[in-house]
Parts: sequence; C-alpha cells; structure tokens
Amino acid sequence: MAWPRLQPLAGLVALLVLLAAPAARAQVVDDSTKVLYGPKTTRVIYEAEVLRDSTSGTPLDTTLTRWPQARFWFHDTTFQQDLGAVGTASRPLLYQPNLQLGSRFGRNVFDKYARDATKVPYYDSRSPYSFFRVVQSGAGEQEFEISYSRSLKKNFSVGIAYERIASNKILASRSTRDGLVEHSNLLLFGRYQSEDERYHLLFNLSNVRHRAIEQGGIWPITSTVRSTTGQDSLIGQTRPQDLFNYARQRVYLTQAANKEDRDEVYFTQAYRLLGRGLTAYHTFDAKRQYNSYSDLALKRQDNGSLLFYPGEPLRNSFATIDRAEYRQVENTVGVLGRTKVVEYRLYARDRVASLSAQRLDSSASATTLPLMQAAPTRNFNELFLGGTAAFNYRTIYAIETAGELHALSLGSPYSNYPEYWLRASIRTGPLSAEALRSSYSPTLTQQEFVGNHYEWHHLPGTNSEFLNTNTTQLTGRLQLKLPNLGRVTQHRFEASASAVNIANLVYYNTAGVAAQIETARNLFIASARHQVRVGRVGFDNQGTYTKGGDVEGIRIPALVANSRIFYESYIFRKAMFTQVGAEVYYQWNYQAFNYSPSTQQFYQQDHFAIRDYPVVDVFFTADIKTVTVFLKAAYVNQGVFDNGYFTTPYYTGYPRRFQLGVKWDFFN
Repeated sequence: MAWPRLQPLAGLVALLVLLAAPAARAQVVDDSTKVLYGPKTTRVIYEAEVLRDSTSGTPLDTTLTRWPQARFWFHDTTFQQDLGAVGTASRPLLYQPNLQLGSRFGRNVFDKYARDATKVPYYDSRSPYSFFRVVQSGAGEQEFEISYSRSLKKNFSVGIAYERIASNKILASRSTRDGLVEHSNLLLFGRYQSEDERYHLLFNLSNVRHRAIEQGGIWPITSTVRSTTGQDSLIGQTRPQDLFNYARQRVYLTQAANKEDRDEVYFTQAYRLLGRGLTAYHTFDAKRQYNSYSDLALKRQDNGSLLFYPGEPLRNSFATIDRAEYRQVENTVGVLGRTKVVEYRLYARDRVASLSAQRLDSSASATTLPLMQAAPTRNFNELFLGGTAAFNYRTIYAIETAGELHALSLGSPYSNYPEYWLRASIRTGPLSAEALRSSYSPTLTQQEFVGNHYEWHHLPGTNSEFLNTNTTQLTGRLQLKLPNLGRVTQHRFEASASAVNIANLVYYNTAGVAAQIETARNLFIASARHQVRVGRVGFDNQGTYTKGGDVEGIRIPALVANSRIFYESYIFRKAMFTQVGAEVYYQWNYQAFNYSPSTQQFYQQDHFAIRDYPVVDVFFTADIKTVTVFLKAAYVNQGVFDNGYFTTPYYTGYPRRFQLGVKWDFFN
C-alpha cells in the first residue's frame, strides 16, 4: 500500500512530538502527580458567543463520534456533490437558503475547504495548547492540520495553524503518486479581553492556496464497427457500469488546472457600555479571491471538432486562460445587548468591492501567452442594515426575528431593489415554527462572464438583466429528548418539514450558460434524525426526503440518508476507550448537475442518471489519554452490486481503500 505525500509531513509531526512530550511530563502534572491541564481547563471561544456578550466558551470536543466521518474533516460538514476525490469542486447536495445579499463573486466550488473567518476557534487555556491531526489513505487522500496557541498574558492569547489537503488521481493515473489537488491554509489568530472584561478583540489572518488538476471526467473508449449487412454499431464503454476501470480510464483533459487564492484580514471588537444590556461592536473584513483556469493544450477529435468544450473557442483555438479577481472590504458597526429575557443586535454594514477579469489574447501562440482585460472592471459601494431580536420566557417559549436589507448602492447601476431577507420563528417546548422570506440578486458571475469558451451579459440596467430570485420557506420542527428506559440512554429524536417556493431562479442551463426560470419551483423537504444508546451500543440514523428536486434548474436526490451503529467499551484495564462500528451512506438516483471547469460552475444535464447507491464503511476508533486514532475500511461493499459509483456524471467516487487517522492534543 502506498502512502503518497505523507513523507514531507513526517518530520514536522515528529519534531512536534519530541518537543512536546518532555514538556508534557514536566508541566501537565505537579509534584503530587495531580493533573493540572487538560481538556477540562481549555475552552473554545467563537465570535458568535462574543456577539452575544458571552465569553465563557465551550469545552474541547473529545468525543469519538465525528472523527472517522469524512464529511467532518473539512470546514463545511453538509452533504456535498463533488468530483469523487478530496479537494475537488463541490456543491451542497441538499437545498440551502441563501442569506447573502448584494455583490457576491459566485465562484464557490472550493468553499468547502476554506475557513470561514467568522467561525475560527479561539482558545482560552491556562497553558499552551497545541494539536495535530492527520488523515491518510492508500488512495492518496490526505487531510493534515497542526495548531499551536498560547497565552502571552492572562487576557491575551495568540496562535498559528497550518492546514494541508491533498489527493492523488483516481482516474487515468500513471502512478499512485500522480497528484490531483494541493491545498494549503496558513492561519494566524488571537484574542484579547480587558481586565474588567468590558473590551474584547478577536482577530485572524488567513492565506489559502488551492490548485486542482481538472480532468473533465471520463472519456469513454468506443469504436464503430460495420457488420456484414452494412449496419454500423457502437462497441466499447457504452454503459455507465463499463466505466469503473479507475486508473485505466481515459479522461478528456490532460493539461487543464484551476487555481484559487484567498487572503483575508478579519477582526471583531466589542466594548460593553452599560453592562450586558448595551454593547457596541465593530467588525472589519478585507478579503481577496483570485481564480484562474488554464488549459494550454486544447484537443480536437479526428473530425476536427473541439474535444470536451462546447463548439469552437470564442477567441483562442490553441489555449485557454481565464482569470478573475474579486476584492472586498466590509466595515460593520452596531450595538447588542442581552438579558435573561431579551436579546437584540442592530447593525449597519458598508461594503466596497471590485471585480476584474483577464483572458488570453486571441493572438496567443505556443510560445507567447499575452493576457488582456476580459470585461470592464466593476466597482461597488453598498450599504446594508440588519438586526435580530429575541424574547425568551424561561424554557416555555421563545420568539425571534431577524433580517437584513440592502439599503443603498452607490456608484454602480444597480436596480434590483429591494433586496432583503426576513426570518421569524417561535418555539414552545419541543415544537418550533419558522418563516423565511428573501429576495436577492444573481451573483456577479451569473450577471457577466467573458472567457474563451463562454460569454454572457445580464448586467443591471440592460434589457437582459436578471430579476431578483424570491424565496418563501415555511418550516416546522420537533426536538425531543426522550426519557431513559433501563439500558436505553441518550434517546433523542428530531424532525422537520419545510415547504419552499422559489421564483425567478437563476441557474446554469444544459449549455453551461447562466439562465433564469420564470416558472416558480416548489420543494417539500422532510428530514429526521434518531439517536439512541442501548447499553454500550449506539445508533445514529438520519435522512432527508425532497420532493420536487429533480426539475429544470434544481437537482436534488429524493432521498439522502446516513446510518451509523457502533459499540463502545474500555479495554486494557480502562487504559484505552474504543469504538467499533459501521456507517452507511445512501442516496437515491437522480440527474446530477454536470461540472464546467472553465467557469467553475455546476450546470444542468439531462442524459446521465446517477444510480442510487450505498457506501458502507467499517471503522475502529481508540482514545488513549490525549491521543485518538482511527482505522477505517472505506467502501467495503465495492463489487457487491456494482464495481463503483458516480458522484457527478463521468466522475467516479473512490474505490475500496484503507484510511488511518491520528489526532494528538498537547496541554503544556
């Protein structure tokens, strides 16, 4: 079994272990061998708590439940449609409402792997706290993170974290070390609070670099033969089940790649004016996102037509380079307050943004690659007003309202007013209900794109301008913590049902071009989750049913389910806590979106159905003091029904493989 890409990290991990282990023995215990520092003395603080005027923090998560589950290795833990490998382009599989207003870049396929500045964890510990975690598989997938933080003074702490995500090709690979994705993220973070706890500051700086080889999916190997009667017939890989040859498959693209850079400076500060009832706060957020797609060897078929891309290139027939850069600076000022009964927050946010694009000049050749401006630079200056208000009466009932309005746009021909979202919810006991109404403009990429293979213009103020997308969502929820009965413990059940109406939906049609649907779309979504412990055995079952999700503009499987069963126990005289079990992911068949690497968008297709399939994983997890290890055999059911499965048309998921994960905490 090959372990590609692990060697460069081995020295770093070994150095951390050698430096930390002696200090851990010297500082974690005192002269009486009494434990001083550990998970119970380290708290995690998030910005959301500070903006509720609370800094008590939450304990470190030391449970074994999520550690072996692959979707919890990244920053977006929702179910996603991807290209079958770690680090590849992805999109949410289930419906999610949009609460982002105004100018938005619209290049989101790598969001899953980038940190959200508002959700960065800050640590409050009595001693330096560090950890590293690494996940590696024989198929070349890897997720690695190392973090170190310490208090410089009683109320001031700083930290640094480095994250690396990588994967190797599973399609058309020449060797087990044939790289597909390289992702790195360097994060600096810190927090400060005054001695009287009236002033709080949280800050982070992040640097993300993501490079993904684009293969365009499987190119089926077929040929035409003529029988003795003169009839032509197609032979070769004519069915989806013929395409599970992985490394031996042929792919469309061999010289294409997507590159994304993200840089961000972010801080939030809050000052308590009149106790917890009135606090002023300010948030600064400056970010840059740069995307570049290149294919330096456009291929043609035997008949002379361009391979993979639609029609003839719009500008250069030799190569493609399409680049775009979005810059944004936001300043948010507001007030907030909280009592036992009432909680509120009011704010105003100013956004200054710009979007510029470049493309390869039509005169470019194999030796020269001059770039030129693809479209005029667009500049934005926008004002938003928003807030939340909540009323809680003990634990009997609660009412909450929240909303945001795109109030003003300066210096740009913006006409999609009003743009807003409003949400109201009420809870009584285990029952709650919520209403959400929104109206938002299309993304900047949906409004305009100028490249070598695609071009469209739906700019505000023109005859082809898109209307706002309007949504209405009504949701009812039930959350129950059922009483324990004998050996039945931790018995929880939660369910929800939603009705969603979407008008003027903007999507990417079968030609890969931005388009708008005039007919409203209606979704009915029902989800449920049941968690129960029976002695040492645990069950965790969840599923989401969506009706109306397989129509033009929307592609959602009717059923997405995930089930988990595990057995927990201590072994070796309680020196090791273990969990052994199995997990099954299942999704129904549907016409999944296809993927266009040059625009970095998922778009509609109607010719390839993703069959329903289960993926079964078997795992063993062990916790030895501050070290957690898991061993997992992933997709053990390969070959039972089919020899593989598709995540996106002509992109297969990983075959059966072995995965190893290690997480080690240091409290010293």
